Parts: sequence; structure tokens; C-alpha cells
Amino acid sequence: MADNTVTLTVAQAIVRFLDNQFIEIDGVEFRLCGGGFGIFGHGNVTCLGEALQDVKETLPLYRGQNEQGMGFAAAGYAKAWLRKRFMFCTASAGPGTANLLTSAALAHANRLPVLMLCGDTFLTRLPDPVLQQLEHFGNPTFGVNDAFKSVSRFWDRITHPAQIIQSLPAAINTMLDPADCGPAFIGLPQDVQGWTYDYPVEFFDKRLHRVRSQAADPAEIMDAIKLLTKAQRPMIIAGGGVQYGDAVAELTAFAEAMQIPVVETIAGRANLHHDHPLNIGPLGVTGSNSANKIAEDADVILAVGTRLQDFTTGSWTAFSKDAEFINLNVGRHDATKHMATSVVGDCKQSLPALRAAGYTCPPEWLVKAQGERIKWNDYVAENTRIGNRPNSYAQAIGVVNNLCHKRDRVVAAAGGLPAEVTANWKSLDIGTVDVEFGFSCMGYEIAGAWGARIAQHQREPDRDTIVFCGDGSYLLMNSDLYSSVLTEKKLIVMLLDNGGFAVINKLQNNVGQDSFNNLIADTPTATHQIGVDFEAHARSMGAIAETVEHASELREAFKRAQASDQTYVIVMKVDPYEGWTTEGHTWWEVGTPHITDKPAVEKAHKDWEATRDRQRKGI
Repeated sequence: MADNTVTLTVAQAIVRFLDNQFIEIDGVEFRLCGGGFGIFGHGNVTCLGEALQDVKETLPLYRGQNEQGMGFAAAGYAKAWLRKRFMFCTASAGPGTANLLTSAALAHANRLPVLMLCGDTFLTRLPDPVLQQLEHFGNPTFGVNDAFKSVSRFWDRITHPAQIIQSLPAAINTMLDPADCGPAFIGLPQDVQGWTYDYPVEFFDKRLHRVRSQAADPAEIMDAIKLLTKAQRPMIIAGGGVQYGDAVAELTAFAEAMQIPVVETIAGRANLHHDHPLNIGPLGVTGSNSANKIAEDADVILAVGTRLQDFTTGSWTAFSKDAEFINLNVGRHDATKHMATSVVGDCKQSLPALRAAGYTCPPEWLVKAQGERIKWNDYVAENTRIGNRPNSYAQAIGVVNNLCHKRDRVVAAAGGLPAEVTANWKSLDIGTVDVEFGFSCMGYEIAGAWGARIAQHQREPDRDTIVFCGDGSYLLMNSDLYSSVLTEKKLIVMLLDNGGFAVINKLQNNVGQDSFNNLIADTPTATHQIGVDFEAHARSMGAIAETVEHASELREAFKRAQASDQTYVIVMKVDPYEGWTTEGHTWWEVGTPHITDKPAVEKAHKDWEATRDRQRKGI
């Protein structure tokens, strides 16, 4: 070893590099990497595992139960830290790594930083074919890890020890880039992990990172101002990028200065407090009558930090065909959608620049919007009222909403709960709602909440992480309930059992079809109808659990969960047919059969297509 180099294995060098990356957040210095989630196998235990053991105090390794759950937990952690910190996931070659594909896709769709350090086959090929290797006869370089190219923002396979000198900084720069943020994948062949190299010592020097702040082009700002100042019925769509861009204060100040009504996307929930006078409600398919009503009439729409997903836009039917868009986004791809007037820049700098317009919204438009919000608030109050119908998601949401602390974090995903939480939850504080609907991924709820709780515990240890989970998602992935118990990261899980995949059953019925293979009761191959004892199952993994028969019992049960210092599961059956929020929905495009011998399906297809006339055809 020369004086200015240090001899390390590839695995040791990766770990030492990660251990020396830092970031400053609100004046406090943190390690950029908060640690990792790992399941060891022959593809990562002997080399990477050896290196990680030496840094277990500074880069804690959380033992996963399922690799997909690890990826979800890492995504939940990144969301809670507003993309300013990340966790790595390490998995063995073969099925261990393949299990991360779904969570990599979730991180990619949601633009979240997750670092995947995954085992790969031997570079030398001397022992080929090895255990769990997929052989492609015409291409020996092609394997499972190549599948991650479609779900990663950065992808590399290390074939020489020196490559990590370039690869690791590139991966980190990708994960911290506001526009390109997403998962980074690094494949580590089993032999290469243990090979040595004389690395320059300065490669391991402490480095303090920052997230880039990108100002918009002044010409784009002026174009946006020209359009905005002619608006008679303006509206702001506030997306998740507002929080990731640390621009909640700027958004609030901008809206207040111009008196423009604000609606929120699913990812943008909790940009404003629910009772802010400019907050008109959530928008879209899982939205509110109030937001959707003003969206129909708005003439200029400022979309801030949103990718304008179909649930936000009602498959592009939520707006007037004559409405003009200003898309403010740090990412060019999102800023240029639907022939909008584009402002490519971050919200924090661009919103103050747009205030130079000196514009004020016509007061009669704001009064109309606020009147719609008052009507929506009345609907939610009745919708969440216990006793208005059989047990429902909305009733459970209302109970928790009224009892939780304003800084408690709420997590939901996929199924019917994203709609129910988005429509009925009153945001008590900024950045406290995580509804995973970018990839609409069942199974995220408990695993993602575990990751969020790890992050929350580092800054607000006295607050709770509250999970709304359906029985379908629970059965799909529940093992990180055990992880939360093992690591003493308490969760409160509201396990709401509607007897299967009830929201998809609802969609099936809405398009004229009979219930089939969604509710357990309607599954033709389920010849033995038996309910799951979710309470006993949760207890078997070390959680405290109880079952309530009626929503009227939820209040006291939730208080017991709050008082407990352990993971707590509350189980309640909800009605799969009458338990839904029926208001607040826009049209949504789904594929329906163009020909069928079922009259109800044929009628539903014609009715569905007849409502397509509002759909915008822009790109």
C-alpha cells in the first residue's frame, strides 16, 4: 500500500465510502445513508456481510423478513426524510434480488432514493452454472439483475474494483438529484466483492452533500406570468414535489398573496392544513366534490410539483378542454406534459419569482371555491360519523383523525384505503400523510410504515406511525409487523377486514360484471369458507392485538393503542358493499369489453364510453 492509498476489498470500500457521506438538514448534520435492510445469502454474506459488521453502530443493518418488504421500508424511510436521506437494501443473488423488483418499481414511480446492493453471479464464470443462476444460452452476461434496468434511475454491475470510484458517487448524485431522483442498483458479482484494490484515501474523506436548487429560466417565468395574470378562475394543484422541494412555505405564501384556491394530489396531501382557507380539498378520482368542481371551471391551472397521474386528472377529464396549464416542476419530463406552459425549476425558487406578477384572483371565484369546500366538509363529517351505516373505512378514519396527535404519521397504500384516506382525512400538520399511490402497491402499508417509523424515531420518537391496512394487503405482506416488534419501532395498525379485494370487486360490479374471485365469498375455488383470525396472527408475531365488533368501540381501542409502547393491531370488519365513500370521484379510464354476451356488461361499456367526451387529447 502506498502512502496515499488503502488496500480494501470492493465490499469494504463500498461500506467505508457510505459511512463517510453526510448531509445537513435544518442545521443538523446526519449521515446521508441511514443504514440498511438486509437478508443475507451466499451472494452477499461472505464479503458485504463481513464489511457491514464493522460499521453496525454507524450504518445499522435491519434484518428483513422479505426482500420486497425491505425495499418498501427503504421507500417509506426516504419519504419520511423527504428524499434527503436513503437506506440501502442488500439481497443475495437469484431470488433474493429478484424479490426487490417490485419495491424498486415503487421507488422509481414515486421518484424515491433507494440504494440496492445485490449479489450477482461470478465474473470469472469458472464455477458456472452456479446455484440460482439463470442461463441465457446466447448471452452469458444476461441475468436476473438486468431486469432492474427498467426500474432503476441508475444501474451498474461492478466488473473491476476500481469502478466503484466512479459508480458510487454517480449513484448518490442520482439519488439526490431533484429531477432524476429514484432507485440506484449496483450488481456485485460474488467474486468481485472480495477482490482487493489500492483505493485512494481521499475517496473515503468525509463529504457533506446538498440537494441541488435549480432556478427556472427567466423567460419561462415571464411566459407563466403572462398566462397567470389573464386568469379569471385560477387554481393551484399542489403535488408531492412541494414537500420534497422544501417549498411548503413558498407555496402557502404564493397562494395567500394571490388568493388562489389550492387543491392537492394524493402525494401532495398535507401540503396545507385541512382548515387553511385556501385549501379546497383533494383532486381527482379519489378526491373531493369541492376540488373537482372548481377543476371543471378553472381557466388557468398552475400544477406545482406533480406528475399529473391519471387519478389526479381523472384520466384527463377533470378539467375544461379550454383550461390552460402552467407546469412548474424541477423535472423537464413532468413540466412539459400536456402542452403546458413549462417552468423547469424547483418550487422554492420559482414560486417567489412568479409572485412578481402582482396578480390577485377575482374574489368571487375564491368565494365560490370556499363555498364548495364548506359543503365537502359537511359531507365528510357525515361520512365519518359512526352509526350512519355499517362499519366503514371512513368511520375508522374519522375516529383516528379525531384522536391522533397532529404530528403522527399516517400510512396507507393500494386497495380502497387510498381513496378513503385521501377523501376523509383532515391533515393536521404538514407532511404527515403517506398514501402510496404512485405504484399503487399492496403490501407497502406495514413495511413502508416500519421504514417511516425508523425515520420518525430519529426525529420525533414520541409520535406514532399509524397504518390503515385492508385484509388483502395484510395477507399479501405482513411479516414486517414482526420486524417492528424485533426492532422496537412501534406501529399502530388499523386492520380493516372487508372479506377480500373489495375495492376491485366494486370496480367489477361497476362495469356490469358479477362478483367473481375478489371477495373470498365469491371465489369459486374457495370451497371451504373460513375467516382469518387476524388478531391471533398478529399476536403470534409479538404484537398486541384486539378485535372490535363495531366502530363505536374503536375510540377506546385506539386510546389503548396510543398508551401502549408496543406495536398494536386493531381488527375490525367493514362492509364490502355499503362502506364506501360515494362522493368526490371523477371519471377514470378503465378497459371494458367492446363485445360481450352479457347485457349488463354491454350497457356498462356504452355508459362508460359515453362519458369520455370531456377527455383532453393533449400529450
